Amino acid sequence: MNDKQPTKTIFRKFKDGDVIAIFPEEPGTMQLSTCASYMHMEQHSACSPNLLIGETKLATPEEYASLKEELKRIGYNVQVIKKLHQSYLIIRGKYLQRG
Repeated sequence: MNDKQPTKTIFRKFKDGDVIAIFPEEPGTMQLSTCASYMHMEQHSACSPNLLIGETKLATPEEYASLKEELKRIGYNVQVIKKLHQSYLIIRGKYLQRG
């Protein structure tokens, strides 16, 4: 599945050490302010990326390595990025409009 479109992914780490993958271009719900996220063991969820960024820190490659591998196993073509940009909100909005 490596020919699949890359999925922009931000890896963040909670204070307890858990790592989360944020997919800033993918809507999490029908609300524009949310995007999709993923944690170990096939746990997809919606999240508020702005709130989550404030409660976590950027994960290092060593910290997110196992989560990145899990995402690859289930079919993601992970493109690691480090920051949220306003353009991701616009992309989510266009996706939601297509419905």
